[in-house]
Amino acid sequence: MFSKLAFILQHAVEALAPSLPLQEDFVYHWKAITHYYIETSDDKAPVTDTNIPSHLEQMLDILVQEEKERESGETGPCMEYLLHHKILETLYTLGKADCPPGMKQQVLGFYTKLLGRIKQPLLPHINVHRPVQKLIRLCGEVLATPTENEEIQFLCIVCAKLKEDPYLVNFFLENKLKSSASKGAASVIAEDTLKGQDSLSTDTGQPCRPQELSAAAGTEQPEFDPEPPRQVDDLSTSLDNLSVTSLSEATVVRPNQDYNLVNSLLNLTRSPDGRIAVKACEGLMLLASLPEPAAAKCLTQSTCLCELLTDRLASLYKALPPSVDPLDIETVEAINWGLDSYSHKEDASAFPGKRALISFLSWFDYCDQLIKEAQKTTAVALAKAVHERFFIGVMEPQLMQTSEMGILTSTALLHRIVRQVTSQVLLEEMVFFILGEQREPETLAEINRHPLRHRLIEHCDHISDEISIMTLRMFEHLLQKPNEHILYNLVLRNLEERNYTEYKPACPEDKDVVENGLIAGAVDLEEDPLFTDISPDNTLSNQEWLSSSPPATPEHPKNDGKTEVHKIVNSFLCLVPDEAKSSYHVEGTGYDTYLRDAHRQFRDYCAVCLRWKWPGSPKALEKCNLEATFFEGHFLKVLFDRMGRILDQPYDVNLQVTSVLSRLSLFPHPHIHEYLLDPYVNLASGCRSLFSVIVRVVGDLMVRIQRIQDFTPKLLLVRKRLLGLEPEGPVIDHLTLLEGVIVLEEFCKELAAIAFVKYHASSTP
Repeated sequence: MFSKLAFILQHAVEALAPSLPLQEDFVYHWKAITHYYIETSDDKAPVTDTNIPSHLEQMLDILVQEEKERESGETGPCMEYLLHHKILETLYTLGKADCPPGMKQQVLGFYTKLLGRIKQPLLPHINVHRPVQKLIRLCGEVLATPTENEEIQFLCIVCAKLKEDPYLVNFFLENKLKSSASKGAASVIAEDTLKGQDSLSTDTGQPCRPQELSAAAGTEQPEFDPEPPRQVDDLSTSLDNLSVTSLSEATVVRPNQDYNLVNSLLNLTRSPDGRIAVKACEGLMLLASLPEPAAAKCLTQSTCLCELLTDRLASLYKALPPSVDPLDIETVEAINWGLDSYSHKEDASAFPGKRALISFLSWFDYCDQLIKEAQKTTAVALAKAVHERFFIGVMEPQLMQTSEMGILTSTALLHRIVRQVTSQVLLEEMVFFILGEQREPETLAEINRHPLRHRLIEHCDHISDEISIMTLRMFEHLLQKPNEHILYNLVLRNLEERNYTEYKPACPEDKDVVENGLIAGAVDLEEDPLFTDISPDNTLSNQEWLSSSPPATPEHPKNDGKTEVHKIVNSFLCLVPDEAKSSYHVEGTGYDTYLRDAHRQFRDYCAVCLRWKWPGSPKALEKCNLEATFFEGHFLKVLFDRMGRILDQPYDVNLQVTSVLSRLSLFPHPHIHEYLLDPYVNLASGCRSLFSVIVRVVGDLMVRIQRIQDFTPKLLLVRKRLLGLEPEGPVIDHLTLLEGVIVLEEFCKELAAIAFVKYHASSTP
């Protein structure tokens, strides 16, 4: 009560008294604070019952006003007084002791406002960055303390200041120089540094001694100081009688004290208050982005950042219930790590495990964004830690298990994070985890060199259709990622030597050569008995494609090795026999509908692949090793095998297989184009291409059509049902075959559109 009354009277006097010069006013408020410690007899009263908070606020206002009245960058006498008399050191000691109770909160607020409201650079001053560094060590010591909010605000303002001037971070890397102090200049430097950081190096968390306070307060008095030197002695004597103790540091294990700003933020990421944890994560992201090499090295080698990221990823992954539905993993809304405020009660579409799933995906998103923003060496170290400690340590055993439910769930999670990753560095580590780093051509005997890659590709042809579809989706999204190694590892390394071709100098006799069930050389598909029954609706008019096609020539291959585009387009459009086609009976399902999509997708793929500097034309056959045994690679082998069974597989599986193959066909690499989209390539003996696989399927289809009564009406009915134009009715015989025929027809139209768009793009200047 007395304290509050004195506080009111004091303000009344201040209001009536003439205003003092800023310098004297500042000193007055500081001395008023020190008087409390000299005169008080009750060190248990909370600081809010004293006038200390008001005096601290007045000191801040004076410093701000002084800065406004002076030229930019000029230090005024009040700031000089604060620096010269080590006021921040004194406040740190009082805050550490939390004397009176709540003082730590006041000190944190004062530091935060001082750094935030003063525009001139303060951190370069040793009497600022030294106490700031020591105060940083007090943050995050105990979670869920009353000062947690002030702690995170203080740490974030320090991070913001370092972002403005990254070089200042070097003041916060506490290199331990005691051991390096020897002779000569190095000894002098070490000694000076230790003298400058005496309280930092001796600050072990023991109870504060009054001598520290008096030393921090300073013994020199300015000329205008109204107080006699006796006051410092009085302050020391008074504090001898106070019970000044610090918070225990035993609650936090700090493996290394070299980068305390990071250590304190790491502790606060574990706060039960989500807002505090998010702010701590933001601070870590800011520090990781600083360009200083020394800070990057210290961050990754001398802090627990890598361990925290990966251990939390692992624990959140393991917390996922094994019964979580793969469809829920696929469809759960987009995750943003900073907005992880999910409320199960408010969610109408909640499902078991959604809270755990969102927490895992949110933390993965944070890791991804942190690595994306981080300085290069920091990003590489963090991504490698995620690779080794999470991908290999936690995810790989789940992906390699034999339980179908476990495989499906873990593959769905892998698919989700493949879709979600945006950091190039983390993407590269993920690609190496899934596919390995091999780039030499595959051999059939060594397709299991990278066990996880082998297992995942095998899962594309799993006995469980759900697992096959999920794994194919994962590969489809992987192929869309901007990383050259993905396509090279899966496909290109096996096409490098073009040893799928049989080199034959052009000669007239080649026109009549047909081998391996393929139309080879320069044989027109229109002249082949397989394609004599061509409906006018299935081919393109001259206006549609000849306008962009080159003039017809006697030979199909052009001088640059490219086959005439109109012949390629018609080759694919004419593959499916007329009696097996149904799209021309349904409006809006023509070939032209694929052209727009193909044009957009190809443009996007070209933009990504441009930086990979792929050749514009195939490698000259004279320079290729055509004698080497050709193997299309494990990935294409499985895709071709599934494509060969398109008439006997479920509709959803066929859609996914053809979707992956069309994605591959879109890549603007000449060898991919030749192998997947050129029906006229001279295949070497025993080799197959996408076109040859489809030809064999068509041959099988023509035989099977003869055995099905009313084949065409049934086919049309199935198509209309798939499009929702006809209601579901009685089960139709041979439904799987009929659906497979529809997918085959659409796939051929899609390949024709892709071939046309790619040719048009390459022939346009």
